[in-house]
Amino acid sequence: MLNTYHELDAFVTHLKTEQGASLHTVEAYSRDILGYLVFLEETGGSLESTDFEAYLARMRAQGKKTRSIARSTSAIRSFYKFLLGDGKIKSNPLLEIETPRFKAPIPRVLSEEEMVQLLKLPADQKLALRDAGVLELLYAAGLRVTELISLKKSDINLEAGFLVASGKRSKERMVPIGTYAREVLKLYLEQMKPKGPFLFPNRKGASMTRQAVWKLVRRYGTLLQRGPLYPHMLRHTFATHLLEGGADLRSVQMLLGHEDISTTQIYTHVDRKRLKELHKKYHPRG
Repeated sequence: MLNTYHELDAFVTHLKTEQGASLHTVEAYSRDILGYLVFLEETGGSLESTDFEAYLARMRAQGKKTRSIARSTSAIRSFYKFLLGDGKIKSNPLLEIETPRFKAPIPRVLSEEEMVQLLKLPADQKLALRDAGVLELLYAAGLRVTELISLKKSDINLEAGFLVASGKRSKERMVPIGTYAREVLKLYLEQMKPKGPFLFPNRKGASMTRQAVWKLVRRYGTLLQRGPLYPHMLRHTFATHLLEGGADLRSVQMLLGHEDISTTQIYTHVDRKRLKELHKKYHPRG
């Protein structure tokens, strides 16, 4: 009989070392799979033969949302795939189970006018050039926070107008940066002269933390008086503005570093919503 918790430890190690999964992903998967293992213990089930639909029913009875149930199912399915590939089980009992579908929420974005206002805000702040550089890159390059804080000065080529971002699973991609962002970064590098290898270091020369970037963006969101603003919203805005400007979905996928184009397709919903709003506002028969 399988030692379920030992296998969970092995799976976690696999996620970290072979899949290069983020700490957030590892924690979420561990939590979801652990909940399932506890259910098996309570019901006398086992990994080799289980009634997974009974577990789905329990999650629904507990009031869990469809999105949460879908994530748990995906995590447990990955666990079974790992066990099967490792020869620990002979068949996958989740093979015929469909992942519950949920409607992904449409991401909130800023308008072009709001972005212009936001990018002007750092002018009177103490660390104006650094803050402006952070905001510019989150929007102009559509970077994730982890990609932003890991950027080194050697990753930026201002003359050629591009940067190299290290995304999920350490996959690198080249992202163009426009004239405005290049000018801000040039001033920042010349005047603030950041110490150490990182583009945006803290006082000790290490990279900024995720929390520091979050606080920075939320502070300027308050000044903008637009409601809660978070870093990923600027990434959403980057993608939406590209599509509204005529960019094709495949190009936006490459710029965002999405492995699957279905992840990028959520922005087409935003685009269609905006088009409807524009049509209603400006068309004489809207």
